This record gives sequence, structure tokens and C-alpha cells, in this order.
Amino acid sequence: MRAIEITHPGGPEVLQICERPMPVPKAGEVLIKVHAAGVNRPDVFQRTGNYPVPPGASDLPGLEVAGEIVDGDLGQSGLRKGDMVCALVQGGGYAEYCTAPVEQCLPVPKGLSAIEAASLPETFFTVWSNVFDRAGLSAGETLLVQGGTSGIGVTAIQLATALGHRVFATAGSDEKCRACESLGAELGINYRSEDFVQLIKAATEGKGVNVILDMVAGDYVTREINCLADDGRIVIIALLGGAKGAVDFGQVLRRRLTITGSTLRPRPVSFKAAIAQNLRSKVWPLLEAGKIKPVIFKTFPLAEAAQAHTLMESSTHVGKIVLSV
Repeated sequence: MRAIEITHPGGPEVLQICERPMPVPKAGEVLIKVHAAGVNRPDVFQRTGNYPVPPGASDLPGLEVAGEIVDGDLGQSGLRKGDMVCALVQGGGYAEYCTAPVEQCLPVPKGLSAIEAASLPETFFTVWSNVFDRAGLSAGETLLVQGGTSGIGVTAIQLATALGHRVFATAGSDEKCRACESLGAELGINYRSEDFVQLIKAATEGKGVNVILDMVAGDYVTREINCLADDGRIVIIALLGGAKGAVDFGQVLRRRLTITGSTLRPRPVSFKAAIAQNLRSKVWPLLEAGKIKPVIFKTFPLAEAAQAHTLMESSTHVGKIVLSV
């Protein structure tokens, strides 16, 4: 099969087309003929040598795919050969064929193309796991999304809005802020020219937000604490602003704040399977009803994965970048 490999750590140019043996599904896995594969920021980190591949996972990049089940152990999943699915995978998505645990496969939502479906797994699994499971966003609570026009951001804004929450978001330009608002955010805040702490406080009558989804960390955490409501939670999923920052633990104690975080890739299949079940029952109906829509910024042929990474690193996109296979 054709695939894209990382020849050595470096810039986008190290992504090269290659031929690899067809992957063989293990017990509990299916083989998917890939129609499309999502591009995500962790793929960039892996390419630059900053995101180790978990033991036993493919060294090929790509954490989400959509395509046709052609073989494998279907178990009691209710899926059949020939079904179109999208799947969260540990790696190997940038290829013509990819294996996936059957419990991490979801049917392509009715009305969506393979390109659209390939944009779903990584961001929807991540947002559900962190915003709703780990941070416990519940009825009547508010959410601040840092990086609202990223793949994670557009998912978090739409999902929380569809479930009835007030959502605020930050982005790097006025145009991107308006894009956040068009997706359902009550207010888009330009972090380059506006103080998100001051504006969040004003919008919430001084109370602050209940949950913050943070992809920045670093010195953002101090500012985020200042715009959290009492009993508020910060959940960190990336370290774009650095791995270290000062924390006012006095506020953490007095106001019962929680600072947590997670990475999804190394978690066991059983953990991801539970997320998949929640997505199937609670989120897939919203996608099929058109209440949440995939936001695809641009697609590239598989062979142009380097150009896709160049676009990802430019941060000029709004939504997802997808490879067509």
C-alpha cells in the first residue's frame, strides 16, 4: 500500500510517500480501506520528534480515518464488512489501509461524506473526554475555549452550544473571532488585542466561567485562574505556550479550583470505547440532525501531506485539514 512516512524528525518536507506492507488486524481490530484521514496538531509534534509513538502503534502519522471495513474481527459490534466507518487510531492513518480497534469505530453519520467523517474522531473523542468527562461541564455551566478556530476549538464550541451551554472562545484575529461566533460562541475574543480575563468577567457579571479548555498552558494558566468561577475547572490538552507556569495556589484553595489535563493517544482501548459509546448515543444524533456540522477548511491528496502540515503550522485555517486517499 501507499503511505506517508516520517523519514526523520524535521519540517514538513520529511513527510514522504512510501510503500509499506498491508497492516494485519489483530484480535478485536478491523482493517479499513481509508478514504480520508484527518490532520491534527499531534501529527506535527510527532513529525518534529516531540510526540513519541506508543509501544505497538504504527510509526506512520495519522490519528483518525474514515473508510470501508474490508476485514477483521467485528465481534459483537454490529458492524459488517463493507460498512463505512470513521475511527480513532493510535497511528497509521496516512495510508491506503489502516487497522483500528473495532470498539473505536463509529458509523459515518448519515448525510456526511468520508472527508467530513474523517474530521470527527480525534477532536470529538478529545472534547468529550476532557470537557464533559474530566471537567464535568454540566447543565447551566459556561465554557471558555482557548483556540476556538482549531479543529478542537470548532468542535468544542459547536458541541457545548448544541448541548445548551454558554460558550466563549479566544482566537488570533477579529476574523477568526467572528468565525467562532458563527459557530455558536456568545463572544469571540481576540487574544492579540483584547484581555480575555476582563471580557469574560464582564460577560459573566464577575462570576467567571465554570470550565476552560486550554491548549496553551504556560503563563495562560495564571490568567485563566483569574477568570474561573468558584469550583471552576481548567483542563489542559496541549502545551503550545510551554509546560511550565506560575500558579496562585491560594486561589486554588480558597475557591476550590481544579487544574487537570490529559492526553488521549496512550489510553487503553477500553477507555476510548466508553467515549465512543457516549458519542454514538449523545453526539451522533446531533450530527445527523445538522445541529453540529464538520468544519473542513481544506483537503489535500495523500501525497501532499507536507503541504497539509505547512498549512497546519501556519495557523491560518479555521477548522479541520483532511487528506483524501
